[in-house]
Amino acid sequence: MPRIRVLVVDDSALMRKIISDMLTDSPDIEVIARAINGEDAIEKVIRLMPDVVTMDIEMPVLDGLHALGYIMSECPTPVIMLSTESSADVTITAFQYGAVDFIQKPTGNIIPDLSSIKEELIKKVKAAAGVKTTRLGFMEIKSITKISEPEIRLRKSRKVVVIGTSTGGPRALAQIIPLLPSSLDAAILVVQHMPPGFTKSLAERLNMQSMIRVREAKEGDIVEPGIILIAPGDYHMVVKQQTQNGKTVEVIALNKGQKVQGVRPSVDVLLNSVASLYGSDALGVILTGMGSDGCVGIRNLKKAGGKAIAEDESTCVVYGMPRAIVEHNLADFILPINRIAEGITLNA
Repeated sequence: MPRIRVLVVDDSALMRKIISDMLTDSPDIEVIARAINGEDAIEKVIRLMPDVVTMDIEMPVLDGLHALGYIMSECPTPVIMLSTESSADVTITAFQYGAVDFIQKPTGNIIPDLSSIKEELIKKVKAAAGVKTTRLGFMEIKSITKISEPEIRLRKSRKVVVIGTSTGGPRALAQIIPLLPSSLDAAILVVQHMPPGFTKSLAERLNMQSMIRVREAKEGDIVEPGIILIAPGDYHMVVKQQTQNGKTVEVIALNKGQKVQGVRPSVDVLLNSVASLYGSDALGVILTGMGSDGCVGIRNLKKAGGKAIAEDESTCVVYGMPRAIVEHNLADFILPINRIAEGITLNA
């Protein structure tokens, strides 16, 4: 079986070497070239036609974002961005331009930090090699006027929707959340596998596009219609009951418990807490992503009377998490990305 041919792009010679060395430790991967900036990267993508590109964001001459835009327009190739927390907002824009995924670029003591991302980098490169670039076209973003606060407060619904996703998730969420109507009478909770800092930028971007308010979740947030809460990076998010002013309400609790299937936040952790509290008033939605996070939680949700939607393989960037739901016969609905907002609206 042919090895995955990778182009490594970074303005730092040390980073180019270390990333290349990490990748070539995998027998399935071959680093065919290195590029020192975006301009160099474009020339080498056109000439060498790699299977995957790892692209630094901050570079001289031509930065990674503009190089990504050109590559996806003229010679579509799966690209994984290397980002720092300070470039989190640019990273979210990169998904709009067509990036498959990103790796958080290490800071501080470089060697220990880099070794910690080796497994993640190799796994994401392998996943990216199988992605169809036709699913990664440029996405136009529009700003939306929000629902009024008084209208939200009139709602009494106790229904909840849990959305879980990983690789390709930012694109998928941008095709669902802005289409949800302001009249949707259900709380919405989202788990997107991302490191700290990036989930805040994702929430802010989705908030600009959506009719419903979107923000990163905080400890003690009330779970109620009219707001979409995204689990903060590196924290598991659960729902628990609390008494406030003599009434029982559902609130968000965050914790740094052990990673589940190698991830924190975990979709399973959130779904398990929701299943026991909401039962038939809960809907689980599993979108594109590597692995099978969400499968155990959906099983528990279904046992409690809830329903489940899985994204159809035809629109997934990576058909991993939804595949697990479908293959275990847990999906009540299997829908392409352009029909999931409607599916949520009709079934929440």
